[in-house]
Amino acid sequence: MSAISDGLLAQLRGLLGGAVHGQNIAAGIRVRGISAQLGWLVDLDVDDAPLTVEIVPIAAARGHKVHTVRFALGYRTPTTVDSIRALAATRALARIVAEHESETDQPPISTTQRIRELTNDDDALVAVDGPLPYYALNPYIGCTIGCRFCYAQSRLQPLRLRTGASLTPWGSWVDARVDLPERLAAELASRPPRPIKFSPIVGDPYPAIERRHRITRRCLCAIALASPGWTAFVLTRSAAAADDLETMSQAGRIALGVSLPTIDDEVRAHFEPRAASIAERLELLAHARRRGVPTFAVVQPMLPGSPDALADALAQHTSLGVSLDVLRGEEQAGPLFDPPAYAAARATAWQAERVEDLRSRLQARGTPIWQDLPEASG
Repeated sequence: MSAISDGLLAQLRGLLGGAVHGQNIAAGIRVRGISAQLGWLVDLDVDDAPLTVEIVPIAAARGHKVHTVRFALGYRTPTTVDSIRALAATRALARIVAEHESETDQPPISTTQRIRELTNDDDALVAVDGPLPYYALNPYIGCTIGCRFCYAQSRLQPLRLRTGASLTPWGSWVDARVDLPERLAAELASRPPRPIKFSPIVGDPYPAIERRHRITRRCLCAIALASPGWTAFVLTRSAAAADDLETMSQAGRIALGVSLPTIDDEVRAHFEPRAASIAERLELLAHARRRGVPTFAVVQPMLPGSPDALADALAQHTSLGVSLDVLRGEEQAGPLFDPPAYAAARATAWQAERVEDLRSRLQARGTPIWQDLPEASG
């Protein structure tokens, strides 16, 4: 196992006092699994119902329910575990963390590498429970597109420091999981099928180095060769996904989506200067549809631009429909919202109103709207 990632997993195991799969940490509370690629996550069974608890360094705490000296813990929602029992489970886990946190202090800074290669660093598939359970798959951790409002940075930056890396700006680093396709193939043969979401939180599946490593492409090939029960959804802000349309088309079970927070390319250039242009993203969807690849879009956050033109484009280019969501904190993008042309978009009320306005326009056009996964994936 590589020293880079083993550091994070080893620290998480250390925080849990070596707790492993199947181990009880309190009455009716059992560890089901742990992961370090979407942040530090501990999957629990609470009275046989699934509950995921996130652990973050105290400086990164945002509404977490329980604190120790060095860390904050909070459980993920939605969950079928009632809030009282979920909080009790989180506190039980926090007691274990408090016993061991001094043993996992941050290592000294040892590297300024911005592009790193990881091997055997974690499970390929991370189970995410909810109304429609799925697996997360992350060929890369980190992102070189670097949208400054991206909430992934608040999860990943503090943990990156704990691997011995120096603090570098979000968008300037990426970890390539170079042996992921081989490990994915093994898991596809042994795990129960669920839909797979590529890079749902921690990066984009098509950073510039994908054309050297082809990790995403090799993962797509592994899915294409797996049993028919497997489907996948690839979400990107990069036009480079066009490289893999043939693989997606041949598989017949892989859908392609783009993030499209605005129809105005001047707005896109202001907020997402290193992402594909709006025209490139729409052409990517059009090309995918011509190849028979199902298409979708995610509109998050809501950014200025004609909602009617955006609804027209989404209706024209998506076969599986659209997911809508609001700005989840400004992160490092605060100055980008300061100009008068963009200031309104930072307001919670503006974001919510724009979601509802776009929703009504899409419904009028007969475009499906979904939350976690398109309805067709079920």
